[in-house]
Amino acid sequence: MERREHYRVRLRLPARIRWRTPFEQRIEVRETLDVSRGGLLIPSAAAVEPGARVWVTFPYDSTIPDGQPEVPARVVRSERVPGSETRFGLRFEPASLHARNGHGAKISAQERRVSVRRPFAVPVRVRSEYSPWFEEAMTLDVSPDGLRFLSTREYEPGARLILWFNPGVSSPWRSRGEFRAVVVRSDPEPDGRALTVAVCRIRE
Repeated sequence: MERREHYRVRLRLPARIRWRTPFEQRIEVRETLDVSRGGLLIPSAAAVEPGARVWVTFPYDSTIPDGQPEVPARVVRSERVPGSETRFGLRFEPASLHARNGHGAKISAQERRVSVRRPFAVPVRVRSEYSPWFEEAMTLDVSPDGLRFLSTREYEPGARLILWFNPGVSSPWRSRGEFRAVVVRSDPEPDGRALTVAVCRIRE
């Protein structure tokens, strides 16, 4: 019998799930099948592999246009129900993971910054300063002077980037429009699916 860390209860509430594909982000709004303090079970029409990172807004209220927090989670199991859709078991990721670098090691004293970063997950569009093509990424944590985001592209330290937050989300920085930043480090995720990119904001 499978043992769970947290007790699950059958509860049907709307949840919004966001995840990355090779070319874009996908979003689904579904009702949960059961929930616990550590995760939830939800149906989906898409095929998302176990181990993939997703972002969950739960419970989700479609009447609120902005400001609903997104919590990072991992797909821990996926099962196809005959005559029905796929069911995904999601496990929420603890906030302490965002205080670590891409290799899972704690950030050293040399990497610490004057501005403390806090976990904050919102979609952000990122492109090179000299390229018109952007990627849709997700922030991991932010500070007034910089942020980290999850990317499928490789950015060299010192590269200059343009960042833009969608008008429909809560921007971690006060002003609107495009922001310029410089890459300070880039580390692969432990599962090799993406890169964690840290940038410092350029104030002009």
